[in-house]
Amino acid sequence: MLAVLKKELKLYFSTTTGYIFMGFFLLLSGFFFAVSNVLSASPQYSSTLGSITFIFLIAVPILTMRLITEEAKQKTDQLLLTSPLTLSGIVVGKFLAAVIVFFITLLITCLFPILLSFYGTIALWETVGAYVGFFFLGCSFIAVGLFISSLTENQFVAAVSTFSALLLVWVMDWVKSVLPTDKLAGFIFVLAIVVGIAVWLFFTIRNIFVSVGLGLIGIAVSVFAYFKYSSFYERIIVRFIDWFSLIKRYQEFSIGIFNLSSVVYYLTFCFAFIFLTIRVLEKRRWS
Repeated sequence: MLAVLKKELKLYFSTTTGYIFMGFFLLLSGFFFAVSNVLSASPQYSSTLGSITFIFLIAVPILTMRLITEEAKQKTDQLLLTSPLTLSGIVVGKFLAAVIVFFITLLITCLFPILLSFYGTIALWETVGAYVGFFFLGCSFIAVGLFISSLTENQFVAAVSTFSALLLVWVMDWVKSVLPTDKLAGFIFVLAIVVGIAVWLFFTIRNIFVSVGLGLIGIAVSVFAYFKYSSFYERIIVRFIDWFSLIKRYQEFSIGIFNLSSVVYYLTFCFAFIFLTIRVLEKRRWS
C-alpha cells in the first residue's frame, strides 16, 4: 500500500493534476474568503466554508479521474493486477494519496481564519468543527470519484460521470421538497427498496431461493407494518434522504455541532465505495 501511495503522490506533483486541483480550490476559496469575510468585515468563517462546498463538484473529478483509468491508459493495469500487491492495498493507497493532496490544500486554507483572528475574534471551535466536517465530506466525494474511475478506461468519461454523481448528491436536498409525503407513497418506496435489496442479494450470492425468500419476508413485514403502524410511512422518503444526505450531515458541523454518528456515517460511506472499487478490480483481475 505504501508503494502505491508514494507512486500516486509522486504522480500528483510531477504532473499538472495536483497543481490544477490545488490552484482551482485555493482560487475559489480565496475569492469567497475575500467577498464573505474581508470585504464584508465578517468573522464568520465557518459559513464561508459551508458556502464553498460546491467546489467539490469540479475539484473532486479533477483529483480522481486518473486514479485508476490512468493505469489502463498507460497499459500498466494488468501488471498492477498481477503483482503481489493486494487489491485492497492498491485501492486504499490510491484513495489515501488523493486524500493527502486534498488535506494539504485544506491546510493552506487555514491561513484565512488565522488572518481573520488578527483583526477580530473568530468562533474557534465552530471553525474547527466546520473544517472537520468539510474534510470528511471531501473524503466521501473522493471515494465516489475513485469508484467511478474504476468503471471506465477514459479519464474524460470518469470526470463527467463523477461530476454527474456528485451533482445528484448535491441536489438531493432540493428534490426532496417536491417528493410525496403520504403513507401510500412511503409504502411503495419501502417495497421498492425491499425488491432492490433482494435483486442485489441474488446477483451477489447467486441463490434464487434465499433471495426470493428474504424478499417475500421483507414484503410481508412491510405490509404488516403498513396496516399496524401506518404513521411510520409518513414522510419516510424525506426522512430516508435526510439520513443518507452527505450535505445535510455537513450542516451540523458548519454550525459547530460535532456529531459522532455523522463521522461514523462518513467513514462507512468511504469504506463502502472503497469496497465496491475493490470488487470491480477483483472482477477485472479474474476476467
